[in-house]
Amino acid sequence: MKQLIMLTLAVLLGAHFCGQSLMNALAGEVGTPLIEKYYTSIEIRNGDSLWSIADQYVENSGMSTAQYVQELKNMNRLREDTIHSGQHLTVAYFVQNQDK
Repeated sequence: MKQLIMLTLAVLLGAHFCGQSLMNALAGEVGTPLIEKYYTSIEIRNGDSLWSIADQYVENSGMSTAQYVQELKNMNRLREDTIHSGQHLTVAYFVQNQDK
């Protein structure tokens, strides 16, 4: 009988310790950041270039500035890097959200 009580006590303590450790581990877990891609239209101003625009919008994209410039050209069907004041461009921007 004494052995049964000791065994039951050991199982209960073990379950409590493992359960507490698991709960602490799950409570400290940080959500995985999600990157969401959005589009907007901007008007080109004097002094703007594809490179300066790329510098503004490349954050969180996972692309280099050069890759983003190429993406801008593809999205807007541009054959050259030349853009003009008053022209409108579609740009992509990236927002990092926490997965819950």
